[in-house]
Amino acid sequence: MNAKAKKFFTEDWTAVWIGFLVIAVAALAVLTGWFDFSAAKFGTWTVAAAENGGEAKSLLAQLSEGAFWIKLLRTFLVLGIIFSVGVKLQGASLKKFVPAFVALFVLAVVVRLVSAEFTLNRYLEWAFWALIIGLLVSNTVGVPAWLKPAIKTEFYVKTGLVIMGFSVLFSNIAKFGLYGLGIAWIVTPIVIIFMWWFGTRVLKIDNKPLVITMASATSVCGTSAAIATGAASNCKKNDLGMAISISIIFTVLMMVFEPMIIKWVGMSPLMGGALIGGTVDSTGAVVVAGTALGEEAQTAAVLVKSIQNILIGFIAFFVALFFATKVDKTGNSKVGAGEIWTRFPKFIIGFFVASLIASFIILPIFGQSEVGAINKVLDQYKNWAFVLAFTSIGLDTNFKEIWKSMQGGKVLWLYVVGQVFNILLTLFAVWLLLSGVLFPIPVLS
Repeated sequence: MNAKAKKFFTEDWTAVWIGFLVIAVAALAVLTGWFDFSAAKFGTWTVAAAENGGEAKSLLAQLSEGAFWIKLLRTFLVLGIIFSVGVKLQGASLKKFVPAFVALFVLAVVVRLVSAEFTLNRYLEWAFWALIIGLLVSNTVGVPAWLKPAIKTEFYVKTGLVIMGFSVLFSNIAKFGLYGLGIAWIVTPIVIIFMWWFGTRVLKIDNKPLVITMASATSVCGTSAAIATGAASNCKKNDLGMAISISIIFTVLMMVFEPMIIKWVGMSPLMGGALIGGTVDSTGAVVVAGTALGEEAQTAAVLVKSIQNILIGFIAFFVALFFATKVDKTGNSKVGAGEIWTRFPKFIIGFFVASLIASFIILPIFGQSEVGAINKVLDQYKNWAFVLAFTSIGLDTNFKEIWKSMQGGKVLWLYVVGQVFNILLTLFAVWLLLSGVLFPIPVLS
């Protein structure tokens, strides 16, 4: 594959192509009725169904259904093939990826099975069980080297988000667009400027590339923003690793506890989802936390985070420009208009294009019922992609190693103070825009 072709098979672009392929096959299956493309779904179960008044099947009854095993095999083959092709297109080794993916899929099946248990399902969503099981493996027996080639959190999340785009009709994006811009595009630059001031003036941290990298990771989307800004500011590899590690450990804490606090204070799902989208660092964690509050919150969280992610390319460009002209003045930072496009997260294009296809092609031609039927099929593939991603987050998070990388208290204080400021400012923006006090509350259908 030549250099020009490789540009269209980066992780972002590959996630877009795979997402579109799944959407196309699901639409073809539903609209023609030629074949069944539905994925496996675990119904609520108990050891003995009689104990819960018939609300759930017994586990034995569910596992004895032939149709369930056919769907599970289909799910494994579809996901295994599309992600293997995607990995191959990105230049990775199939020999290493395939056996690792088989093991990861088995873990994902365990996650879906555990989370569907009648009692456990009442307390935690499947997204959290994926995280918990991944964390248990990573922080007890450890993740074997042969399994690591399948731990591709961002790849699974991006693919799932492109698929999810089909279910988010453009009318919802139009309704929420200005609100999302107000929450994401106004708050984010203010947080970056505040953390830059706090880090360089108050904490007096001399390592300015580290400060700006930490500020971007906190205010935009964790690892992706840190990598983009770190490259733009010539941040050292060890410093970049420390910024990412601090972001990851607090992201895990926030994705678990923020939905709980939002429920406890009685915040609406719409406001809660928007708050999560604006404050939880990584896109995958946003989906996990939003899912815990329901479908409306998940949609609001993803929309805010998607709008916020658009800033990555622009921030990297202006950071490179700022460092080249004001900070290091060495000219080592590469600056060009193309930097914006290079850093731009391409999977967001896939998300919005999928929404446009559903809203302006499928819906007008085939009607709401057919779009709903397609989304019913896609919803499970989206969920499976997210289970793979959330389990990968847990497998990739070793608290002991992260703690070791936190050198010095100043950077930790920079993150904590910056994140508190981010939460408070985002909360104010969410209240101002979505509480109904000043503006009408958008209804996401």
